Amino acid sequence: MKSLVPVALCLALTLSGCAADKLDKAGAALGRLQARVALPVYPGECRKHEPHAALVAGSEALSVLKRERAALDRQNRRTDDCAGFYDGLKSKLN
Repeated sequence: MKSLVPVALCLALTLSGCAADKLDKAGAALGRLQARVALPVYPGECRKHEPHAALVAGSEALSVLKRERAALDRQNRRTDDCAGFYDGLKSKLN
């Protein structure tokens, strides 16, 4: 019969690795709870969707394109503002 010591040793090492992983996750969760960091309300402006430019019968295609591009510019500006807000927030928490 082969010795069970190597098998038992491998089993113990495997189980201790699982326990350590669970302890790490539990410790991280506990740390987040103890930190009590309350994030501010997500700005309503960041949730706003920009509507497409209205299609008006008889209007020139170029005029619709200009209005559509202006709408996209507003949306991109909003996205940049929101990203800056949360990048700043993240830098303060780290």
